[in-house]
Amino acid sequence: MTDLISTVNNVVWSSALVYLCLGAGLFFSLMTRFVQVRQFPEMIRLLRSGRASAAGISTFQALAVSLSGRVGTGNIAGVAAAIGFGGPGAVFWMWVVAFLGASTAYVESTLGQIYKEVDDGQYRGGPAFYIEKALGQKWYAWLFALTTVFACGLLLPGVQANAIGNAVDLAAGGARMVATPVGDVSLAKLIMGAAVTVALAVIIFGGVKRIARFTQVVVPAMAVLYIISALVIIGMNLSAVPGIIMLILGDAFTPMAGLGAVIGWGVKRGIYSNEAGQGTGPHAAAAAEVDHPAQQGLVQAFSVYVDTLFICSATAFMILITGAYHVTGVDAAVSGGSLMASVDPNSPAFTQMAVSSVFTGIGGPFVALALFFFAFTTLLSYYYIAETNVAYIRRTFNIPGLMLLLKLALLGSAFYGAIRAAGTAWALGDIGVGVMAWMNIIGILLIFLAARPAIKALRDYEAQKRAGVARYRFDPKALGIKNADFWEQRDQS
Repeated sequence: MTDLISTVNNVVWSSALVYLCLGAGLFFSLMTRFVQVRQFPEMIRLLRSGRASAAGISTFQALAVSLSGRVGTGNIAGVAAAIGFGGPGAVFWMWVVAFLGASTAYVESTLGQIYKEVDDGQYRGGPAFYIEKALGQKWYAWLFALTTVFACGLLLPGVQANAIGNAVDLAAGGARMVATPVGDVSLAKLIMGAAVTVALAVIIFGGVKRIARFTQVVVPAMAVLYIISALVIIGMNLSAVPGIIMLILGDAFTPMAGLGAVIGWGVKRGIYSNEAGQGTGPHAAAAAEVDHPAQQGLVQAFSVYVDTLFICSATAFMILITGAYHVTGVDAAVSGGSLMASVDPNSPAFTQMAVSSVFTGIGGPFVALALFFFAFTTLLSYYYIAETNVAYIRRTFNIPGLMLLLKLALLGSAFYGAIRAAGTAWALGDIGVGVMAWMNIIGILLIFLAARPAIKALRDYEAQKRAGVARYRFDPKALGIKNADFWEQRDQS
């Protein structure tokens, strides 16, 4: 089974997907005239505006929900894995995919807003919705919806829960083993698996409003605390920063782990972390109450910066400055770092050891706590994404108990993920991310070629901004955008 998972993972994450992600990001950057740079001040302004409604969440809540999906184990264990398997230069390629991916995030999130619907009193939207409405390909939309339910409901939750279990087990110094039907398992992992499952059940049975209220408080607070801790470590080693930057840039083009490895792992972990192009962000974007679809597209582009350029960079600098890493698969003379090769790069061990080297005795527990909140909020985001796609499926087949089945499946996946091996969990998660990225990027490229709705929305928004309108308006018919039923009815009213 392990060999099969590895084989499928290698097929999904071939060099073709790596360059598709980079190529799509560059293409949309050019088509939007680098909206991620030009409209950066507007992104900041929009975070302070917006409001919630009976059907939708506020702009900031939508950012928090999407960040809860983007900011997770990929920011701690994922960065460590990128460095461990790809070398320090992989960090540079994570930056590249974040910068280019911000334009992709704008496009997919704007599409999510344009083609959203009202379902049972709340806004719903995402790739399945815009693939059906913009392309008219319902079979493709259904395929994406089913894939996303499987990935976010079964494959990806195990990665987040696994990171929590590993972090707590490492912080506890390795708890005693307990015999279970799936083999001997650490007691710490069993306890955390049960705790995460119970806490997750309490929130996901409360709906998207409860998820939004929880994440808008927890995600910003934990992210700020984590970045401050990283800045303290960097500040204590300030003289080493220029050398670390040169190490990252030098290894990006003369890599110790091979060019394919450094680019591949940088892009793979970059996409896993910031989710630009993966198709998850548009679900939260569609739930927001905004005056114009482009507003949420800009906010979601900013969330990519927060995830990768801020939080992932903080992790990378902590690991590299303290030398708490090793690069696998290369000669020991050039492997870098100070750790033995027995440390699993897929675990949060690199990050915990980096913090512990400065804050003796508290590094492991602190990273475990940060990882718990990051990964837990990501689990909530995965549930919401899977729920939205189940809602899409129910538009055609309203099967009783489908939502309950999803909740139980995700809870089971989270518990099992907390106790299983890290390598298997990550491989399954990579397959889920990769298949979604393939389908979504191809979808948004085809939509661009067919009608360019996200570009039309951007130009319309910028024109209204230049005109200094008191309140933005979106008229899809005037822009030649078809099947945007929600916005057509709203404009008429």
